[in-house]
Amino acid sequence: MMKITFVDSSDAIAPELWEACFQAPREGVWWYRALERCGIEEQFTFLYGVIEADGRQVGIAPCFITDVPLELVVPEATMKLLAIPGKLFPSLLVQRTFFVGSPCSDEGWIGVLPGIDRRAALLAVQDAVSAEARRRRIRMLVWKDFPAEVRAEMAWLAGERRLFALPSYPNALASFPSDRKEDYFASLKGSRRHQLKKKLRQSAERVEVDVSVIQAPSPTVLDEVWDLFQQTFEQSDVQFERLNRRFFDLVAAEPQAHFILLRERASQKLITFMMCFEVGDLVINKFIGFDYSRPKEWLLYFRLWEAALDWALARGARAIQSGQTCYQPKIEQGHDLMPLFNYGRHTIPLMHRIYTKVAQGITWSTLDDGLARYVQAHPEAADGSLP
Repeated sequence: MMKITFVDSSDAIAPELWEACFQAPREGVWWYRALERCGIEEQFTFLYGVIEADGRQVGIAPCFITDVPLELVVPEATMKLLAIPGKLFPSLLVQRTFFVGSPCSDEGWIGVLPGIDRRAALLAVQDAVSAEARRRRIRMLVWKDFPAEVRAEMAWLAGERRLFALPSYPNALASFPSDRKEDYFASLKGSRRHQLKKKLRQSAERVEVDVSVIQAPSPTVLDEVWDLFQQTFEQSDVQFERLNRRFFDLVAAEPQAHFILLRERASQKLITFMMCFEVGDLVINKFIGFDYSRPKEWLLYFRLWEAALDWALARGARAIQSGQTCYQPKIEQGHDLMPLFNYGRHTIPLMHRIYTKVAQGITWSTLDDGLARYVQAHPEAADGSLP
């Protein structure tokens, strides 16, 4: 029989358990610690389910609680039906939700020690989360962005506890056949290789840049980075969390964090950056930023990718994981789309049936125009988007 105890700080869990349960390529305790300490408690309440079996701690289930605008998770047609009642009762358009996972991690994960029955652990977490949600008067429970590698066990859990399933925005992963840049280009489809090289050439003709990769940047450099990040955040169509400068300060101090900086050579002004996490032999492209006052013809997105590619290959990385959204350029760069899935339950039976029905109509094509174009060109990929 497994027991779950909730704690409100990552420091309340032994570092050895964190290290054993969240090994590469997962973000470790440093990630969760930064989110806790950066001062975004008005957006999120963080807590952790410590999994115990036979009197010893055997796993960790990161969780958080937040208010979710329904426009982020339901189709546009459904939102139109809620428009009039939503004006009268604004609370209808926001759903207080208990999540299993991390708010801005690319993938949800439950870490358990080797040899532990994962299905029993998942079932114990689901039951404990349900009880904790009832105590806090939260109706909606969601397992957020779990990868395809645990799809079978999550489908089993969904059957055991009547969870509905729906596809999430997929992750993007560019895998490298070797540490040679030539082999990376050779692995691309001919048309994509031609277009990518053409864009890199055009960018080089239009702007000269200086590339640097640093760790623990100074406050002055972080000011520049933060300005570009905010510009890019405001351009985003999907805004789930709003990070602050304090978060960047905390993460920048971690040894896993690297900053790829591109400066215009003539002015030495920062024009684009990428914050990467080096986790084992995987590079996670976590945050990027651009100076939107610069000409679009500079094609900085592709120039930044080339700088990240050069650095990652020199470090012996096997792949770059580039996260969700902005799929079209990522596909051009050779990324594969990796399915992610959400699993949820509403404690009111009628609402649960409604959410289940809505979930059945959500596919990659309904989530994002870029994904819709991708599925149209690759019909075989549609199966990978459906739970």
